Amino acid sequence: MNKLKLGEFTLTWLSGGLTQLDGGAMFGVVPKPLWSRRYPVNELNQIPLRADPILLQAHGKNLLIEAGIGKDRLTEKQQRNYGLAEESRVIESLAELGLSPEKIDAVLMTHMHYDHGNGLVSRHEEQLVSTFPNAVIYVQQIEWDEMRNPNIRSRNTYWEDNWRPIQSQVETYGESLEVLPGIVMHHTGGHSNGHAIISIESGGEKLLHLADLLPTHAHANPLWVMAYDDYPMTSIFAKEKWIQAGIRDGAWFTFYHDAIYRALKWNEQQEIIAKIELEPKA
Repeated sequence: MNKLKLGEFTLTWLSGGLTQLDGGAMFGVVPKPLWSRRYPVNELNQIPLRADPILLQAHGKNLLIEAGIGKDRLTEKQQRNYGLAEESRVIESLAELGLSPEKIDAVLMTHMHYDHGNGLVSRHEEQLVSTFPNAVIYVQQIEWDEMRNPNIRSRNTYWEDNWRPIQSQVETYGESLEVLPGIVMHHTGGHSNGHAIISIESGGEKLLHLADLLPTHAHANPLWVMAYDDYPMTSIFAKEKWIQAGIRDGAWFTFYHDAIYRALKWNEQQEIIAKIELEPKA
């Protein structure tokens, strides 16, 4: 498993699943001849997208950033439509680190789309139950409201099965929340109305998890936003602000979906100056 040491904190990427979605949808109005030079694509125009939560160990606590695609959570039709190639192995990944789901103290959800939130819920004896029963689950208030009352567009990605089993664990916030010293969730909107990002700082080192504002390293251009974004201009403005700030501060940028990099640093010309690549499968 890939790890990153940030000051006194440790980040470890878990195995949360792999889907293959349409590259055109993932890069929106960007022409394929441009984006296909920066990210792999198959003959069906699908690109590989991880769904790998990050275990953040800080201040003696075990926190998860995102929750994975889940296990046994997709119908056969959904598996086909989403190009499911791997189901989640988050519980197995935790076991390799000597942890159980009960040892997770908090889950930091940047938003609640199915590919981020399915892993919050597991099947147990034909019932859906919380995967991390002792965790506080942090969700931005606007996101939580829309999760429970989706509109005609969002109802395909906000599933009732993903919020009812965990609703008693959810804590919401407004514009920002410092979960623990140095770990802050910031409301950005854009990808969804309640989308949030996470900034982390320890020992003078900084990190930004921009979630689906920056789903892959190939989305570094602020104008390259997904067709899935509900509010693309908001995404563009937020990306411009946070990517510029991160580069200026020498921050790591971490990824949930990228199938090539776990984290990287850019210079002012957006050239990669440091990187952590996915470990090859054994």
